[in-house]
Amino acid sequence: MQSFRTELENPLVEKDIVELERKIALFQEGKIDEEKFRSLRLARGVYGQRQQGVQMVRIKLPYGRATSAQLRRICKVSEEYSTGRLHITTRQDIQIHYVSLDRTPELWAELERDDVTLREACGNTVRNVTASETAGIDPKEPFDVTPYADATFRYFLRNPICQEMGRKFKMAFSSSDEDTGLAYMHDLGFIPKVKEVDGKQVRGFKVLLGGGLGSQPRHGDLITDFLETEQLIPFIEAVLRIFDRHGERARRNKARMKFLIKDLGIETFLDLVEKEKKALPFQSHPLSLENQEEKPLPNPPKVKVSSSELGLDFELWKLTNVLPQKQDGYVSIGVRVPLGDFYLDQARPLADLVEEYAAGEIRFTLRQNILIRDVREDLIPFFFQELKKINLAQRGYNSLGDITACPGTDTCNLGIASSTGIAVELEKVIQEEYPQYLKNQDLVIKISGCMNACGQHNMAHIGFQGMSMRVGKTVFPALQVLLGGGNLGDGNGRFADKVTKIPSKRGPQALRILLDDFEQNGNDLDFLEYYDQQGQMYFYDLLKELADPAGLEDSDRIDWGRKENYEVAVGVGECAGVVIDLVATLLLEAKEKLDSGQEALEQGRWSDSIYHHYAGLINAAKALLLSEDISTNSYANIIKLFDEKLVDTGKIQLDGTFAEKVYQINQQEPSEEFASAYAKQALEIYGLLKSYREEEVEA
Repeated sequence: MQSFRTELENPLVEKDIVELERKIALFQEGKIDEEKFRSLRLARGVYGQRQQGVQMVRIKLPYGRATSAQLRRICKVSEEYSTGRLHITTRQDIQIHYVSLDRTPELWAELERDDVTLREACGNTVRNVTASETAGIDPKEPFDVTPYADATFRYFLRNPICQEMGRKFKMAFSSSDEDTGLAYMHDLGFIPKVKEVDGKQVRGFKVLLGGGLGSQPRHGDLITDFLETEQLIPFIEAVLRIFDRHGERARRNKARMKFLIKDLGIETFLDLVEKEKKALPFQSHPLSLENQEEKPLPNPPKVKVSSSELGLDFELWKLTNVLPQKQDGYVSIGVRVPLGDFYLDQARPLADLVEEYAAGEIRFTLRQNILIRDVREDLIPFFFQELKKINLAQRGYNSLGDITACPGTDTCNLGIASSTGIAVELEKVIQEEYPQYLKNQDLVIKISGCMNACGQHNMAHIGFQGMSMRVGKTVFPALQVLLGGGNLGDGNGRFADKVTKIPSKRGPQALRILLDDFEQNGNDLDFLEYYDQQGQMYFYDLLKELADPAGLEDSDRIDWGRKENYEVAVGVGECAGVVIDLVATLLLEAKEKLDSGQEALEQGRWSDSIYHHYAGLINAAKALLLSEDISTNSYANIIKLFDEKLVDTGKIQLDGTFAEKVYQINQQEPSEEFASAYAKQALEIYGLLKSYREEEVEA
């Protein structure tokens, strides 16, 4: 397999791919613990499917941008290694399915030929940095956040501070106060602002911290109304370091940033962030993006389209699918992609179309659609005609009929009910019975197949969550109905109330009841105003009959889009585990981190070297605590327990405490002198701990 690697120019990428291939081989030989291997492959975008023996591969596309060349490359990979279906996620990634684990290194190498990565698309890492798909063209934006989102992505990719955190970490940039990037529901969310300082216009961000969805949604805390752009990277790095050190690691369902904020309190957390700044490689990180020259707008040849060929469909499509841009004479075109799924015979012509007649790139959107940018106004009829040829000219972009849904039980290990199946049925109801709502972009429906909220159901006006319902000894697929969520703008949002649970087959009728009631009684209120006026119990009573299991039939056991009777099957599809010495594995990983630290030291990357050596010491300490049957739940907890159980008891002889040694990391500036001293100390302590373990094993 060496041939496909040697053509890659980036040695870091090549090293990543070689390591993945090597770890796959070690895992298949039974030499790596299943959990450790899972952690490694997830951080390389390789995710187990519901179906055994195959993988989902998540392709990381920062802020959803893909050039025509990149889209063609993704098509080539999907055709060769997958099924030809491309799935757009709510984090602006692309997922492909049914990939053989053995072929993932080769697949990754193929993608990297056009600078497309899998690195940190999954796992306990900084996930894809998302942004409003309209960033750079939004008439309401104070400035383009795209280069700031890009700088954030590039700075933290492969950064040692965020490779093995307790849980994933998500960031988003909105283009304007409308907060279409949903800053309020992210671990860190940024909304652009401009402020006058000493007579000059200065760029910055409103910052929200600790938001999230899942089974316990939390609104992000407002940290500041204005963080200057030069403080963006240092602030994020300090936050990540504290999350890495203090975040929960034992209880997965309590390990997100929002729980750490709740446990510590926002003031204590921010105090730790402030104290951490001394250890940062940059106290200020100017990005110097204010004076960047804008790329020239495309100016393709004119194309004549006969108006007789367009008809009423074109006029209706224009109402929702053509968006204004701040650039005079240009528009963006929203491409509605039902369920976020499109195929090679659509993607390839699309890549050619935007390369020849637009800006040569597209943006995948947070609502699982595609935005074509920088289309000259006179070319709108031509684009409609061309999109229609490849079945991508459906009207209702970002309307009520444009439903967001995760894959659910189609492929996801955690899916409880079919989110895609019910989404198809609800879209049919809207298109056939309520076509007026294909023009309504103020109402949103979102669906998730489980409580983890990948479909963002609990921040929608109308949300559905896949569940199960037991009636006697029979289990039926069910939906929890949630109402009253929504984005209020400028970093403010609200989460939906859980109203009732109904059998899945009654989902379409529930939607009819809700829309009929709103139309009859809404009296020109928007949906959230109407919901607040009526109250949660009003809607519970409205749907009460649907929640009654009486009258359920055998056919109701078959979920939407399925042929077989429903069965709850969660967590299927990961590889079988092997018995292995976890202590030895942790010590080996500690040594690998120390080796990475030495490599960084030799390359003059002082901050990276210090953090690698720090992580190596933590891993080694965790190994010895594990050998004593002592459980831990965070890096800070490991340090504390190591002193209590091993140093204070005299089992390990250190000149001082382990905490004193390790915590030098945030008490010194990352200079060459300190990096060298810290590395020397770390290697000495590791040698001492390794010797102790060897003596224990031999005893």
